[in-house]
Amino acid sequence: MSIIAQRYTGSSIKRSEDLRILTGSGHYIDDVRLPGMLHAAFVRSPFAHARISSVEVSAAREVPGVVAVLTGAELEALIVPGPGAAGIFSGGITLPSFSQLATDKVRLVGDPVVLVVAESRYVAEDACELVEVDYEELPSVITEQQALDPDGPPIFEDLGSNVLNRTEIATFGDVEGAFARADRVVSAHLRQHRHQNVPMEGRGIACSYDPESGELTVYSANQGVQTARRLLAQALDVPIEKVRVLSDDIGGSFGLKMGASREEIAVAAAARHVGRPVRWIEDRTENLTASGQAREESFDVEAAVTNEGDILGLRVKMTIDTGAYPGMGGMLPRMVQNMLPGPYRIGALSFESTAIITNKATYVAYRGPWASETWVRERTIDLIAKELGLEPLAVRLRNVVTRGEPPLAMVTGRSLAGVTARESLERVSAMVDFGAFRERQAEARAQGRYLGLGLATYIEAAPGPRQPQGGGIGGPEQIRMRLEDDGTVSVFTAQMPHGQSHQTTFAQVAADEFGVPFEQVRVVVGDSSQVPQGFGTGGSRAAVMAGGASLHGARALKKRVQEVGSHLFEAAVEDMLISDGVLSVQGVPARAMSLAEVAKAAHEPGRLPEDVSGDIEVTTAFDGGEGGWSGGSHAAIVEVDTETGLVRIERYLVAEDCGALINPAIVEGQVRGGVAQGIGAVLLERSAYDPESGQFLASTFMDYLLPTAWEIPRLEIEHLETVPLDADVNFRGVGEGGMIIAPPTLCNAIEDALAPFAARVTEQHLPPNRILELIGAILSDAGEPR
Repeated sequence: MSIIAQRYTGSSIKRSEDLRILTGSGHYIDDVRLPGMLHAAFVRSPFAHARISSVEVSAAREVPGVVAVLTGAELEALIVPGPGAAGIFSGGITLPSFSQLATDKVRLVGDPVVLVVAESRYVAEDACELVEVDYEELPSVITEQQALDPDGPPIFEDLGSNVLNRTEIATFGDVEGAFARADRVVSAHLRQHRHQNVPMEGRGIACSYDPESGELTVYSANQGVQTARRLLAQALDVPIEKVRVLSDDIGGSFGLKMGASREEIAVAAAARHVGRPVRWIEDRTENLTASGQAREESFDVEAAVTNEGDILGLRVKMTIDTGAYPGMGGMLPRMVQNMLPGPYRIGALSFESTAIITNKATYVAYRGPWASETWVRERTIDLIAKELGLEPLAVRLRNVVTRGEPPLAMVTGRSLAGVTARESLERVSAMVDFGAFRERQAEARAQGRYLGLGLATYIEAAPGPRQPQGGGIGGPEQIRMRLEDDGTVSVFTAQMPHGQSHQTTFAQVAADEFGVPFEQVRVVVGDSSQVPQGFGTGGSRAAVMAGGASLHGARALKKRVQEVGSHLFEAAVEDMLISDGVLSVQGVPARAMSLAEVAKAAHEPGRLPEDVSGDIEVTTAFDGGEGGWSGGSHAAIVEVDTETGLVRIERYLVAEDCGALINPAIVEGQVRGGVAQGIGAVLLERSAYDPESGQFLASTFMDYLLPTAWEIPRLEIEHLETVPLDADVNFRGVGEGGMIIAPPTLCNAIEDALAPFAARVTEQHLPPNRILELIGAILSDAGEPR
């Protein structure tokens, strides 16, 4: 089948001035203006699964203003073949072979096939439409059942099937004994649906290569410049010291922009190839279709319980859809396995998993990627309570751990030191007043109104209690600090903020510890030539890891300044004080110097001994200290309209514990943002595919629905701020918790509201039509009430 492979946009918008509409109000990369800069666009596959018979690009190359057209094979000759970012998230799984641009076959709608570089974006787009690709369409693999069919067409021939990885059964505790002692077994097949990050702005990159020096300069919207630098250097076979990656204000990411994507590697290679800067900015349709998606998992769960509500053990089988090109999906089952017991006294667990490949976008990290462990556990607890006729809160309180009392670890081995799940459950239940709500619920049902109350609790390793390797995901965190000549303190961090307000929180920690006003601290991010090595932003690391490194770095810098001051004032180091940006001698306030004067004196030849003269700078690394858990309990009160299937959230309550609050406004902003995404996931958002053709059905915001202020209620938030495990660092990550816990909270509330209809919620996506199916008001696709 020979077709003219038009650019897969889903709209007629092509010109560069219109692309700003698709990416939001503007993109960081929009502001990058380099001399002679060119613009890139991609020819993308209109098919989910097809073999590429031929690619004809001669007509595109003849278009005035087109500088280069690269096919997949031509691009592979310019780079070192390899998995790119997929390699850092493989979890040790053997990955199939694939190229950055499709060469042998396309594996999802939107798969990049050809890269066009031109003088303007609209010329590049027009040239894309002249590329002729001859496709031999193949059967698509979209559903879990299709992927597990041994007779189905393999998406990667070198794998031989569409199973990426299958684990053996992992057993913790006496599983057989737990089920033998059980009064009953509660079973369920639970499903999370595919949805995605949807940052305010999509991906973007601008690259410039200097052939004389061999230096590659990259402007990139990403979560960690050092990780991007390493991957680009590897892909282009450039010495890493010759690669500089810069980043600036980024309009969100939520896990999507980690490392260097296939398109970004292609753009960097094109810039080196043509000898001019090249820029690419992802439009919204590309973002929704091909950037990456998450959360598509199913679970077969069996829970061994007593009639009193004790959860003795669990048997769990997990299947995760990793999409077409392996991303983070392969490594997630182990994370889910280890966290599944959560803050409960669950004494036995068996767990097995299967990771499958389908003709969909790559599975990427999304705000708490392991969140399914919380959704499955908290949904199962409500199903247990329902079968036993008990209050869900009572079942939780019966099984939740008490801080400082056995068991002191999950059955999977993770320490439960410092977990405050019981305290948060008790706090949120007091905020709700369960008794009063049940009375109001009964009165409403008598009037034909359906109210529901949902509750859930979670813990998140942010970074978690101390582990042998330290630092949790990404290892120890480095911070470099320097006293500048003007008396300001510069804090250099590998963290890359994209909405977390790192510049505020790190500056607060450093200012308080060092002894200068907040305005006198400058946080430097987003330049690989200046910031230390590090993973970047992700895994709720920033507050505890970079915040802790900031504290210890400020302490080390303070000591260094005090040592300089002791020589300048001929006083003991322990008598040197720093307060409000001034160095003085304790008890002799007249003997004082501004920090600018101290920095200047340190550079004056001969004024100080050699071992203390020169730059006043320190580098420290923090391994997480004693660590600790973030966590909390959420509750939601909803009303379900049984005529329309619409869900209105009447109240949403949060009792959270992330230790000491560096900045309460930022903490609550993170909680609100995560909860908003969780609400959107349940009520609105879905990355939908046609189960037969594999066509993507949600490539615009007309089809991929996002929550607005109308759907998000005012959140009532209370903070526990419990006692520290670490003597110095008792602030912990909070960025992912809201997104982790909101979906089970809301699903539990909806099932509670629909109790008169005997509805059983076993999936996470509950739009109006599904609500109506659950209560039998309309028929399901199978033609029966579900």
